[in-house]
Amino acid sequence: MSIYKSWQDQANQEFTQSEYDAFWKEYLLKEQKNYETILETKNTALKGSISELSESFNMDAVTFAGFLDGINTSLEEELDLETLEESSEINSTIVWDKLFFNMLQAKADWLYEIPAWDGILSEEERKTIKKEYNKSRIVVNEDKIGRNDPCPCGSGKKYKKCCLNK
Repeated sequence: MSIYKSWQDQANQEFTQSEYDAFWKEYLLKEQKNYETILETKNTALKGSISELSESFNMDAVTFAGFLDGINTSLEEELDLETLEESSEINSTIVWDKLFFNMLQAKADWLYEIPAWDGILSEEERKTIKKEYNKSRIVVNEDKIGRNDPCPCGSGKKYKKCCLNK
């Protein structure tokens, strides 16, 4: 069984509410510590075996698979998580702007507000990424017919006087 599958089984097991809260609180603290370490060292490389990397981040391999799941879309080339074993070697590069964007998308303010971002992305760059994120959430329906537009049925009447009332 892959370590990613083990992670999914562990994360999706039946919990009482207090067990669920404790599990995710513990995981999110570890995740935050990992990101703080990565940002403080400005290290974009994730290179080594899963067991070596998980040890360097003070996590077990299964929990580290959960961390990789979270950071995967912020890597230059995404990992095939399903095939990862403890002995699997990875050599990936973290893309800072993707990482910041994905933290915004996850609504993970405890991550995108880490002070070490100051040394990675300027305030202006973070504002630009935040604008892109906000823009990505706006739904634009360009095919909408306005009330005063010509009716698409071809009658020559305004839409409000023709098909809008049918």
